[in-house]
Amino acid sequence: MKVLFVASEAQPFMASGGLGDVAGSLPQALRKRLIGCRVVMPLYDTISQELKDSMSFITSISVPVAWRRQYCGVFQAKYKGVIYYFIDNQYYFKRDRIYGHYDDAERFTFFSRAVLEILPHIDFKPDIIHCNDWQCALTPVFYTTMYSKDPWYQGIKTVFTIHNIQYQGTYGMDLVGDVIGLKPEDSKIVEYDGDVNFMKGAIECADKVTTVSPSYAQEILDPWYSHGLDTILKARQWKLQGILNGIDTESYDPETDAAIAENYNVDSAEKGKAANKRALQENLGLPVRADVPMIGIVSRLVSHKGLDLIRGIFDEFLSTTDVQVVVVGSGDWQYENYFRELCNRYPGKIAVRIGFVPSLARKIYASADLFLMPSKSEPCGLSQMVALRYGTLPIVRETGGLRDSVTDSGDGKGNGFTFKTYNAHDMLGAIRRGLEAYYNKPHWNELVKRAMECDFSWGRSSNEYIKLYKQLL
Repeated sequence: MKVLFVASEAQPFMASGGLGDVAGSLPQALRKRLIGCRVVMPLYDTISQELKDSMSFITSISVPVAWRRQYCGVFQAKYKGVIYYFIDNQYYFKRDRIYGHYDDAERFTFFSRAVLEILPHIDFKPDIIHCNDWQCALTPVFYTTMYSKDPWYQGIKTVFTIHNIQYQGTYGMDLVGDVIGLKPEDSKIVEYDGDVNFMKGAIECADKVTTVSPSYAQEILDPWYSHGLDTILKARQWKLQGILNGIDTESYDPETDAAIAENYNVDSAEKGKAANKRALQENLGLPVRADVPMIGIVSRLVSHKGLDLIRGIFDEFLSTTDVQVVVVGSGDWQYENYFRELCNRYPGKIAVRIGFVPSLARKIYASADLFLMPSKSEPCGLSQMVALRYGTLPIVRETGGLRDSVTDSGDGKGNGFTFKTYNAHDMLGAIRRGLEAYYNKPHWNELVKRAMECDFSWGRSSNEYIKLYKQLL
């Protein structure tokens, strides 16, 4: 079986979030299970020179973008046994950042079409083309409307994965003729509520639509979560399936992680986490105390991450609780300023670093006792899985992938602390239950052991994707 994994970003070449992690890890897991999986992504100018030097030029072609044709270079590299293809066009991809440009619709229309155009030139005809998020959503549309009847392309199946339904690729209808190049009779495929909607087109055309957790697949049928797409999703519910993401357990391994102060495993977790906590306290200027519980937050500082709940109760919480909180992240200025103000009001209790520093995030995973993730919505979430891998107990709201990966320890079997309603004091109750468990050391050590033994490797998830591919074929 041959799979072409299409993504706008992939580790180690370029990643801005969870999609990059998935596109870097899932193809490797599929390959280990004898699936011939290759990856295609844009050749961004911001890819490091060292990685660019590992690429070799294959060919160049021209790709239609509506009424014009654009240059498309094709490069190839191999990383951890997986072949990556890179779509080169400096007009579209020689930018200082990968998203957020005025012509993103045209840039990723070009990319989505190029994915199909390059196939006869790279000696790889996939059985499955697996596309991810709105940037690649037109590939199933182009395949259905322009390529599926071509003898060379016949028989290919398409899968589309929604990583975050909030970002759909919505633009004016003038794009249909000027950029996408669909025939008038096909324009209805991408039309939704009077606009062009890239994601809606993929939902219409893909043979299978997946999301990154089973709970999220159900939630996006509800208008509260769907950002307007619940109608089309309900109509196509027969092709919708949720598969929980995994994490790269080789990269995120407290026994070998070079970024943390002292390595440890499940048998040496108590000593190892104590050493890491001490080092982080020294690094962040917090009082060096072994007896104080530490809560970690590694997050984008935006509203849907549940920061309104934190803002609602943290003054009350910090003023009445012996605790340390460490925060790393960036986002909306209002939340960045809020955490800065907390540092001024509660010195010695909270340390904040604005910006995302991957090595500091790893230190927090290894050092903290509890990990707070009270998201309003969370398609999958990887941070709670990484925290568990490092023996840090998550406190989460039961939504999306958080609900599928963390269960409350109140039943004697769970691996964290959960709350259901989007309510600040319900969150506070879960935090206090976590702190109560922390002071019961025999029980706490058992919880840490249970957390570290959870299996969130890509092995389990990749087997689910293989089942899906086989069903399609």
